[in-house]
Amino acid sequence: MADKSIADIRISYSKKQLLEEDAEHDPIQQFGKWWKEAIQSEIPEVNAMTLATASADGIPSARIVLLKDFSEKGFTFFTNYQSFKGHQLADNPKACIVFFWKELERQVRITGLVQQVPAEESNTYFHSRPEGSQIGALTSPQSHVIENRQWLDNLYEKNSTLFAGKKIERPDYWGGYIVRPVVIEFWQGRPSRLHDRLQYTLQENSEWKIERLAP
Repeated sequence: MADKSIADIRISYSKKQLLEEDAEHDPIQQFGKWWKEAIQSEIPEVNAMTLATASADGIPSARIVLLKDFSEKGFTFFTNYQSFKGHQLADNPKACIVFFWKELERQVRITGLVQQVPAEESNTYFHSRPEGSQIGALTSPQSHVIENRQWLDNLYEKNSTLFAGKKIERPDYWGGYIVRPVVIEFWQGRPSRLHDRLQYTLQENSEWKIERLAP
């Protein structure tokens, strides 16, 4: 494998197809259908998604985050509002999220407007997390430069002792975002790189327009 050219690495996709007559008219319902199949396929970290954000002047940044909920309203994840992505979303509240389920040879790309979720929703999710994760959220000044690993471990231990046996309140710098979609593309791998791509675009009347894109 070490001697194999990067250009020669390829897989022929042939497991499924995506035709207009089989697609749901609503993209959230279509996502729900694919989500159910992904869950049934027991894909590891099925809720892992790439989140792409950009600064006010258009400099992009991307990372993997975890989807925690989806509905007709949009797609929700949680993070530190003072993180790098939090600052970018404050300056430029637009984002793109991408799911890649290689086991099903599928991708879903969602572009939309981003808002913080209500505090009550963030509180509910925060208190559903394991205690260690709650303390981790209190401990980490996410995306900021720190002295070393020992500094982080020491602060975590200090907070673990401080909050032992106590209810941990959600810090106001930590919470959820919801991506409200305006474009959703479903990609199904097909042979000869002639993939199926169906794009849903939100119209001014709140209806969704479905179009096939060339692969």
